Amino acid sequence: MNFPHLVSLAAYLASHGVLCLRFTCKGLNVAYRAKAFKAVVEYLKLSDDYKLSGVFLAGRSMGSRAAASVIRQLSQDDDDDGFIQGLVCLSYPLHRPKLQSKLRDEDLLLISCPVLFVSGSADEMCEKQLLKGVVSKMKAPKKIYWIDKANHGMAVKGRTADDIMEEVNVQVFSWLGENVQLQHK
Repeated sequence: MNFPHLVSLAAYLASHGVLCLRFTCKGLNVAYRAKAFKAVVEYLKLSDDYKLSGVFLAGRSMGSRAAASVIRQLSQDDDDDGFIQGLVCLSYPLHRPKLQSKLRDEDLLLISCPVLFVSGSADEMCEKQLLKGVVSKMKAPKKIYWIDKANHGMAVKGRTADDIMEEVNVQVFSWLGENVQLQHK
């Protein structure tokens, strides 16, 4: 939750009028994280305090896998009422380093809400051509934004972390705006 990328993105979005809820999952198990994510979504959906008509889920690395898993689960549970309006995946871990033969794409191929991938072109856990291949098979509206020469941690030699996060934040905010407008048409 306190990963610098998530702190930066939440602060940027909140400063531009987007309500953000951040939470943490201490376990490294993706199923456990998805269960926690699902509980948060259900809370927001039923909350009288917020009265939200929809949310976008987002995560970084394993958090984006957990978010994709939750969206797939809810759509398969016939609980897909449009509450989840989209998914933002920062540094989606499509495969383990040096193990490109086993892709983590099952959930991505089964979801139908809009998806934004923000990935480094040199991400050792998300080879560029492999992500393009998965995206071409997805039925959901999708977009990939590449951070040139960034690794899985979004680090680029010769660029500051703040500079990179500003680029990421602007792209995510722009995509959210485009997709909120689509929901209201």
